[in-house]
Amino acid sequence: GVPTLKCIEVVVANILFMSNAFILLVLFIMFLIGSFKYLTSLGEAEKVQDAQGTFKWAIIGLFLYISAYMILRTIDVLFLGGQGTIFQFRIGGP
Repeated sequence: GVPTLKCIEVVVANILFMSNAFILLVLFIMFLIGSFKYLTSLGEAEKVQDAQGTFKWAIIGLFLYISAYMILRTIDVLFLGGQGTIFQFRIGGP
């Protein structure tokens, strides 16, 4: 039928869910690439450093992802009563 504001809620919720899934997939792939680089480095210092760099950026990304979640969760508990509503996109109505 005719699109309403409820459609925007669903679209935003889907975008948030898919972005979380994409971030976790990218982090997993970075850990896999870092592992592969490390296993195939054969002890060469330059290749080992490259693998460690991949691991470093993957860990930094994971830390940022978890930090963002914890900051939003803290805001939810302190200012919104801890109902978990900060993770739900809702448009208020009459």
